[in-house]
Amino acid sequence: MSVVDSSLDLSEIARCRALLTPPTRREPVWPALAAATALALSSLMFATIMVLAPPVQTEHVAIGAPE
Repeated sequence: MSVVDSSLDLSEIARCRALLTPPTRREPVWPALAAATALALSSLMFATIMVLAPPVQTEHVAIGAPE
């Protein structure tokens, strides 16, 4: 059967096929952007705290003990 002998409308078949294809879903960007921003801010806060923290002072008990 050739295309000319067909009783189906080719433009309507193309339209039906276009309607049957699932729409492409785009992935949202904002969750990844929010996670990256939170990680960057927390690492900057941790670095700032480590720089501004007072030095750790330890005393050895053996140096101050009587002999």
